[in-house]
Amino acid sequence: MKKIIYIAALFTLSLSSCNEYLDVNKNPSTPQVASAQVVLPPMFAQMARGDQFDSRFVGQYIQNWASTANGNLWDRHGYNAGTDQLAEKWRSHYFGNGKNLDLIIDDANATNRPTYAGIAKAIRAWSLQTTTDFHGDMIVKQAFEFGRYSYDFDPQEVAYAEALRWAEAALADLAKDDAASPGTLVRADLIYGGDRAKWTKFVYAVLARNAHHLTNKANYNPDKVIEYVDKSLASNADNFLAPMTGSNTDDANFFGPLRNNLGGFRPTVFAMSLVDGTVFGGAVDPRQGLLFNASADGTFRAIVPTQGDPNTVAPRQIPTLWGGLTVATSGVGRGMFRDNAPYPVMTYAELQFIKAEAAFRKGDRATALTAYTNGINASFDLLNSLETDAARRVTAAQRSAYLASNAVVKSAAALTLRDIMLQKYIALYGHGMLETWVDLRRYQYSSEVYTGFALPTSLFPDNSNRPVQRARPRYNSEYLWNAASIAKIGADRPDYHTVEMWFAQK
Repeated sequence: MKKIIYIAALFTLSLSSCNEYLDVNKNPSTPQVASAQVVLPPMFAQMARGDQFDSRFVGQYIQNWASTANGNLWDRHGYNAGTDQLAEKWRSHYFGNGKNLDLIIDDANATNRPTYAGIAKAIRAWSLQTTTDFHGDMIVKQAFEFGRYSYDFDPQEVAYAEALRWAEAALADLAKDDAASPGTLVRADLIYGGDRAKWTKFVYAVLARNAHHLTNKANYNPDKVIEYVDKSLASNADNFLAPMTGSNTDDANFFGPLRNNLGGFRPTVFAMSLVDGTVFGGAVDPRQGLLFNASADGTFRAIVPTQGDPNTVAPRQIPTLWGGLTVATSGVGRGMFRDNAPYPVMTYAELQFIKAEAAFRKGDRATALTAYTNGINASFDLLNSLETDAARRVTAAQRSAYLASNAVVKSAAALTLRDIMLQKYIALYGHGMLETWVDLRRYQYSSEVYTGFALPTSLFPDNSNRPVQRARPRYNSEYLWNAASIAKIGADRPDYHTVEMWFAQK
């Protein structure tokens, strides 16, 4: 018996020594448990990263800009097979944000801080909505189940319902008071500084998108859309702007000169036609100088997608989107294309144009006209706020002259769907590419709605002469490791990216 006790004592001592030995790897300065205030700040960077990485190519699909090279595959509504291009949003949803949002929610629940949980749920609702609007069918029900080696895709209507569910859960948490002091929330929340009212407005903005994207469905409810918008962003002060410091490539605006991700792009003829007087009866939009840069001879020029840039000789050369003829790798840029410019994730202008379209569809032209005008003015204010060069900002006189011109409708009876959608396109230029792509697909790339918009005459060979409708699932996670599920939804077909979205189907 004594021998047994002695052996047991030695065994216990050895375990204690082992634990002490392993403890030397613990860093007292580094948290061993993921707390909400530590995990939350990087989530905002992931939101902007997913949007901006992929918006380079979506910007080509919607003709915000085009490549300076002839026959670029993205200009032709194609895709780059065997790569992760056009799948950063997928990565951000499942990996960048992904389970990290659950860590925030779990810690918030354990520490009685529902505001943190509400913010995390709001981000997930937004991420579900934007990811399905981008990719269509996606993994929803099995997404974060550990131990799985394959994941089934769910149809887009399931993703829409799930985004709605998370948004409603976010609203429930944001309506609660924190039992424990949120403490560091003001610092951790880089967007709204812990302001629950603003986060609540953001959630209603997500709900407005969710309800409004279904204009082609029999159950589309314009009154519900208007209700959501009225509870959402009330002014530019409520805009969701992801901050960028611009001190290095890791924290610089993805669209600025330091990262040089847009150096090979120039504005398209279609985008330029909306502000140079071509489409709107000769009225030049003063926002032209905030969105684009003139050539050395003072003329604003643009290019046709797939045809490259023929303006290779001074003074006709077209500057980059941030200004200058050379592709800069230093300097701060200008306007929304500055290295330290915040990235607009959701704006008051967008919501007003959503309301304008919903009211127009309802037959309430007076409400539509007011929202349409609000959207235009909000666009002016946002662009002015992003421009650091005061001499380039639009003056009150310039704005008034434009609002009085033929470009802007003054009468409710004269307002058309075309007027609303073209002004929305201008307002979302350079940041709201995904929402604009949703709109173009809802209207089947119609030139009747988008005056002057023309699909490329030579589409990508895999397209079967059809325009792009969706981004393919992420190659490195799905095509390599989830091939059986990919085949079930037909994503193994070379023309899968041309399959019409559920939200666009009538």
